Amino acid sequence: MCRNNSIALLVCLMLVLAGCQQQMADQPSDKPLAADNFFPNAQSARPLEGDTVSQDQAIGDDPLYTGKANGQSVTALPFPVTQAILIRGQQRYNIYCVLCHDTVGTGEGIVVQRGYTQPPSFHTDRLRTAPVGHLFDVIANGYGKMPSYAKQLAVQDRWDIVAYIRALQLSQDVSLQDTPANVQLQLQREPQ
Repeated sequence: MCRNNSIALLVCLMLVLAGCQQQMADQPSDKPLAADNFFPNAQSARPLEGDTVSQDQAIGDDPLYTGKANGQSVTALPFPVTQAILIRGQQRYNIYCVLCHDTVGTGEGIVVQRGYTQPPSFHTDRLRTAPVGHLFDVIANGYGKMPSYAKQLAVQDRWDIVAYIRALQLSQDVSLQDTPANVQLQLQREPQ
């Protein structure tokens, strides 16, 4: 008897649960600016305010937003590099880039050590001589296995990272003659 009651209860519970569905996909909706009587102008939504720009939409062919001028990657940063820009670039690099590219940009980050596809080193001739606009474009739009970081990084942060990458590249390719005289003397005195 108890077994029959359990089976009957289970069947009733299954029927009740089968009837509980969220019909979110069937909710009424309108296409933007379609005809509707909700607003006085008989449209389903309000028109966009003037000068409204989508978050995903670049503003013209402005190199600041695209990294390109006349369809070509720009070769110089669109602003002077300051210490504050390099500090911000390092902060953003350490948050978003170091996992794959590691702290000095050799492409041996922690996720690579765990099996993720290794990115190229920033210290190869190809990337050392790549225009800064190319680096900006890769951050904004992704390349190969690297996803786009446009949603995570504001335009200025992308440029700050590019400036920091250039500083990393310079730091790893310095000759003794490029260092200040006092540093040269100190290096010559230190035992090898």
